[in-house]
Amino acid sequence: MADLEQYISMILGTDFKKIIISNPATKSEKYQKMVVEKKKDFCQIAKYTEKQVFHENVKADAVLGRCVELIDGHYRQVNGMAEDAEHIILISKNGRSSYKVKRLATEAVRVVQEPSSSEHNRKKNYILSEGMNIEPLVDMGVFTRDGRVVNSMYDKYKQINRFVEILNDEISSLKTKKLNVIDFGCGKSYLTFVVYYYLTEVMGIEVNMIGLDLKADVIDKCNKAAEKYHYDKLKFELGDINGYKAPFDVDMVITLHACDTATDYALYNAIQWKAMWLQDTALRVH
Repeated sequence: MADLEQYISMILGTDFKKIIISNPATKSEKYQKMVVEKKKDFCQIAKYTEKQVFHENVKADAVLGRCVELIDGHYRQVNGMAEDAEHIILISKNGRSSYKVKRLATEAVRVVQEPSSSEHNRKKNYILSEGMNIEPLVDMGVFTRDGRVVNSMYDKYKQINRFVEILNDEISSLKTKKLNVIDFGCGKSYLTFVVYYYLTEVMGIEVNMIGLDLKADVIDKCNKAAEKYHYDKLKFELGDINGYKAPFDVDMVITLHACDTATDYALYNAIQWKAMWLQDTALRVH
């Protein structure tokens, strides 16, 4: 274990972009792989099952200990990816660790250092990243079935991630374990489904969420979609923003930036409920 800790410390001391933890020691391991990426003031660990990914944020000074804890006895390979080299740790069945550095070709380094503008966009570490199993994004045509962004939908993909990033800036700093959310004027609710996915699957928060709209056929389709996605605590109701009586204490209100007085009613209700957040957005995917 001492060698493992030393080798991981060496990788963390480089200009690594990400660290990939793979090759589970047993078939009973919950996660197939884990990926550690640098953020502004912390590191984020993405833990991948066959169909889902869970995220854990770790303070910079705690990353070494957390990586050792996750790897030791559980995984047999670690790859640290830097701009000019790949750092590789291999762990044998008896727990002995070996370390080597594989220098990358000059041409590969040039490509990394001088990406095109489109490639630069694709390398951004989005919260809802490619490879995640996000059914609503597949149904709206943003993701392919294998979790890749459809080229023609890349701008929409970035918009959706920007909206999620705004939520993440507020929520990630709090130790919130439960949220009650109302989405006024939810429409076809693709964004509603994405928010529910982010809160429950990425942040691990217990969520009760209601989407409200005036169109009965839309509400019916949305409830069927929620059943399809197994989003058990996401419900859709027919109703007007004005005078709506929430069935729970509301923590967050999301509303389409609407004309007339709809936004005013949403704001009024959010204040009356003493909601912690009001997210007013013009982004909808129909």
